[in-house]
Amino acid sequence: MTANVGTLDRTLRAILGLVLLYLAFASGLPLFDGALFKYGAAVIGIVMLVVATVRVCPLYSIFGIKTCRV
Repeated sequence: MTANVGTLDRTLRAILGLVLLYLAFASGLPLFDGALFKYGAAVIGIVMLVVATVRVCPLYSIFGIKTCRV
């Protein structure tokens, strides 16, 4: 698997993943009291962090998108 996620994309995904995890578990917002939004945001946040870590996005691979220079 070749890397297809660039530095800016990777940084934004990591920030978004951390924000979603914060919203799901620590924000106390009423929207995230329900299981659907809480665990949905948690799953999406974890996926964003994993993609930022391994630098491979499955959707980018399917559509042939590459945001990295190498």
